Amino acid sequence: MEKEFYRYNPWWEEDLSLLEGLHPRDADNDRVLAQLKNRQVVFLTGLRRIGKTSLMRMCIRHLIEQLGVPAGHILYVSLDDYLLKDSSILQIVEAFRTIHRLDNKQQVYLFLDEITYARDYELQLKNLYDQGHCKIFASSSSASLLKSSHAHLTGRSVTLEILPLDYLDYLRFKKLEVLPSDAHLHDSYFRDYLRTGGIPEYVLSGDDAYIRELMDNIIHKDIAALHGIRQLQQLKDFFLMLMERSGKIMSINKVAKVLGISNDTSKRFFDLFCDTYIVYPVSRFGKLNEQMVSPKKIYCCDTGIRTFYTGERDWGALFENYCYLRLKHLHLRYIYQDSTELDFYTENKWLLECKFHDEALSPKQEALFNSFPAKEKYVLRTHQDVARLHS
Repeated sequence: MEKEFYRYNPWWEEDLSLLEGLHPRDADNDRVLAQLKNRQVVFLTGLRRIGKTSLMRMCIRHLIEQLGVPAGHILYVSLDDYLLKDSSILQIVEAFRTIHRLDNKQQVYLFLDEITYARDYELQLKNLYDQGHCKIFASSSSASLLKSSHAHLTGRSVTLEILPLDYLDYLRFKKLEVLPSDAHLHDSYFRDYLRTGGIPEYVLSGDDAYIRELMDNIIHKDIAALHGIRQLQQLKDFFLMLMERSGKIMSINKVAKVLGISNDTSKRFFDLFCDTYIVYPVSRFGKLNEQMVSPKKIYCCDTGIRTFYTGERDWGALFENYCYLRLKHLHLRYIYQDSTELDFYTENKWLLECKFHDEALSPKQEALFNSFPAKEKYVLRTHQDVARLHS
């Protein structure tokens, strides 16, 4: 086990190469670093390869370079490593303390990637938390596998969802600087961003094979293999239907009929794609029974992934998808009334309609938008409009 530990933690031997060249994600980095001030277990969730590991490494670099924490007090491991599969988290931590001769009263920092691969991880984390002198960061690419942790870690944990790069982070990753005098360049750069999306490695490489491999891995490993699904082609077809319906209202039963699968199978597939952060469902605003019986509106996890599978045929839909991702923390619902749809109604009673640049509201939309009761109303047309609401 010691050999594996040194492979994961080269900073123990003063090799900081893994911590260099990390691209800054200002908002996410600030969110993660702010958690160093409390005792809570920090769960980083989100799509596979969205940057959770890089954020952990940024945090490790901050601990060593800015806070002066000894490198030997920091452990990073990925729990999906086959060589660690027979070791519990508690055994791993005990071996780590033994290697560096750290007693149980000395503060350590644990970064545990793919935490849900460890059996009974929630009980083990609770045990470590209750012992004290231990700050824990853990990651997972599955929402459903994290749900069970809440009962054991109530009041002891916080969950941060990591989303694709926003537009400003995209510019930084691409090393693009737009001066105020060149503000007109934002239009073309933002279209490039909507087309490319915010998956960090894809932004840097532009290699289409990367997106194809990423989605194949999620479908085959995180969904089919993990949940024992044998209807692989039906699962892939369902995924393509999700991409086609992104930004639209989707009836699970109608999709089942088109694909020739049962309603239960369709519902199961949909839940699994949601649990792996590939799509997000949005409920209809209204009374509880309306929310329950009405179909969901769905959005893709990343505009680049959506574009890869559907093409660049609808800038308005891509922009609406972008608006959803940037504003989902406002707990969005869609409005559907008298056969007319409006995009979003927020928890704090804002009414939002997404119209890219000079796209117009239809007469029915305009009438409903003007008459619908809301504390504030916004028509979002540019990334600046979205940024103002996000802040």
